[in-house]
Formats: sequence, C-alpha cells, structure tokens
Amino acid sequence: MKKRSQKSFSDYILFMFVLFFLSLQINSAENASFNKKSFTVGFAQDTLANDWRKAQVTQLKAEFKKHPNIKFIVTDAGGNSNKQIQDMEDLAHRKVDVLITSPRDGVASTPAISRIYNQGIPVVLITRAITSEYYTTLVTPDDYQIASNAAKFIAKKLSGKGNVFMLRGVPTATTAIARTKGFLDTIKKYPGIKVTAIENGNYLRGDAIRATEKIINEKKSFDAIYAQSDSMAVGARLALKKAGISAKNKLIVGIDYISEAREAIREGNQAATFLYPTCAEETAAVVLKILQGKYVPKNIRVKSKMITKNNVNKVAPIF
Repeated sequence: MKKRSQKSFSDYILFMFVLFFLSLQINSAENASFNKKSFTVGFAQDTLANDWRKAQVTQLKAEFKKHPNIKFIVTDAGGNSNKQIQDMEDLAHRKVDVLITSPRDGVASTPAISRIYNQGIPVVLITRAITSEYYTTLVTPDDYQIASNAAKFIAKKLSGKGNVFMLRGVPTATTAIARTKGFLDTIKKYPGIKVTAIENGNYLRGDAIRATEKIINEKKSFDAIYAQSDSMAVGARLALKKAGISAKNKLIVGIDYISEAREAIREGNQAATFLYPTCAEETAAVVLKILQGKYVPKNIRVKSKMITKNNVNKVAPIF
C-alpha cells in the first residue's frame, strides 16, 4: 500500500512537471509570435501642462520602450475637451491597435469613445471614466474613498469644528467629481465642519494660485484647504505666502504625493496627501495582454495610501 502511494505521488510530480514544461513552451511560442508583429498604441492625453499627467506619459513611454514592436503615439489636447475628443477620433482613424485615454469630460467624451470601442478598437481608460460600458478596461485608484478619507482626516485634525476651502480639479472629469462627492458625503457627518468655499483649480498651480487669492481677497474664512491635487496645494501655498499667511497655520491636505508634497509635509507646511499612482505600469500591462489576445478585467483598482509625517520618509513620491 505504501509503495502504491509513493508511485502515485511520483506520477503526480511527473505530471505537474510535464504540465509546467508545456506551459513554458506555449508561452514561449506566444511571445515569439507577439514579438514578430508590429502594433500601434495611441494615448489621447488631456494636457501635458499638468506635472502628474506629464509624468504619466513619461512612465508609459518607458514601459512601451521595453517592446520595440510597439509604436506609442501621444497627443496633447492642452486641456481642451473638444480637442481631446478630436485626438481620439484621429487616432482611431489611424487604426491604432489600442486607444488609451483619460477623458477630461466624461460625459462629452462618451459618444466618441463608445463609437471607437464599437468599431472594434480596444479602449483603456486611465483614472477617468465615461458614462457608458463601451470601453475595454478602466485602470484607476478609488477617488471616492480617497476623498472620504481626506474628509475624516481633516475633521479629526480640526477636532470636529472648523471651515474648509476646497480646491477642485477639472469639474467635468470623473476624478474631480468623485473627489468632491466623496469629501462632501463624508464631511456632512461632522456638523461642526463647514465647506465655506469651492473653487476650480483644474489640477493646475496657476489656476490654484488665482482661486486661493480670490478666496483670500473675499475674506472667506477657512482653517483647512482640501486640494484635489498636490500641484494645486503648491499653488495654494504660494498664494498664502504672497498674502503673508503661513501655510503652517492652515491644515492642507492634497492628493498625488509628488516630491513637493513630501518636502512640504516634512517642513510642516502640508498635513497629508494621498498616494495616487500614475497607473502607467498597470495600464501598460493591460495593453500588452490585449495585444496578445488575453483576457483583461473590466475594472482594475490601483492601491492608494495616506501619507503624513509618520510615514513620509518611508514611502517614495510618485515623481
């Protein structure tokens, strides 16, 4: 009985070895076939004037550079929704094998993206969604949850009482919509916290400077600033400095975790931020699977984490 059991185990090991060997052979053949083909991947980017989005493109280029058979084309809409939609349609007309985009206006972009998807071109949405299911994959962190956590952090730090100034991103982008809703839905659970102003900073430093200056000039009260990006938090601090207000006297929370946010947290000029990956690595991996004819999930969640003085020296910024 013992010998039979040993033989069965040996047969099982042999079977698993053969199965592993065959899988290696199949993968090797698939990779060889993939590498012999040429592909074109297009990315209709919102704007390259934003540091985070510029880094996103740079990181995607680095990922696709590892594959000489992939031609990567990037367009810059300059923050213009109509131009971005036109860029998507132009890339589709050029018969790209995969279209990547991060829609500035989720509603306005839906018809064009749906049409491109229904033409048979896989569409990968990176961080921003549309209003239909006509896309291949959405790769993004959870913006609503990040915003909710930001609200909880601010409420705790203000001991449940105070005024908040919100610097909103691009108002038509689903990231900004979720970052606004998540924050407002949560902060209303704290009756002593009031959002006294919401201004559009469009994820840009210059716009954030002007928006913060407007609030200061209007003498609106705020104890905390919830900036939906660290670039806007930088702009807010510049406006505060110009007005003779110390950033240390305002509770500032951002999103992204760029190098400037790390330095500001170290110096006490920003209380927290939330790591928001560019999702370049995950998006490139999805695109490769699509090009190889492999299954990809409809939604891919990328992890985020809160960064404060407690872990700022342990976690590297995204750029």
